[in-house]
Amino acid sequence: MTMNFVAIDFETANNERNSACSLGLAVVRHSKIQDSFYSLIKPPTPISPDTQRIHGISNEDVANAPTFDQIWPHIKFFFQRDCLVAAHNAPFDLGVLKATANYYNIYFDPVLSIDTVTTSRKLYPEIRRHSLDAMTDYLNIQLPHHHRSIDDAIACAKILLIQEEHFGDYVLKGLVRG
Repeated sequence: MTMNFVAIDFETANNERNSACSLGLAVVRHSKIQDSFYSLIKPPTPISPDTQRIHGISNEDVANAPTFDQIWPHIKFFFQRDCLVAAHNAPFDLGVLKATANYYNIYFDPVLSIDTVTTSRKLYPEIRRHSLDAMTDYLNIQLPHHHRSIDDAIACAKILLIQEEHFGDYVLKGLVRG
């Protein structure tokens, strides 16, 4: 079986779901990472000191960045009906995608999604933590900068590819949400 999907990761400016300040995409075709996309995003609200400490993105960094609606035309084809979107903690990242898109009056069809936190819990019950950094350590995946959205998206893609390699299509059975 070959997998085709896009892995996404957002960083946010604060606790508001529509405050995306960076986006990373890892594009997987025929079970290989074929392309990637990264952009800072100028959020509609300022970056809080608490979130800046987590991801290192400052208000100055995003001052001249494009807004999400300016990025959307370049990425929208990844978010069409029947496209598979993977994320490590998909409820968060898909929530950011939906809230940010709604903020800019951007509407798109529901996508199929898979959460690599959920797959990791099901496939690796022997380990205690299933966070992105714990899973990359466990699976021996390089994670250069945790909370840098492109690095996190690539790590998510690699997690799902390893899971598919070791467990076959069991990974997808019952775990893809529409």
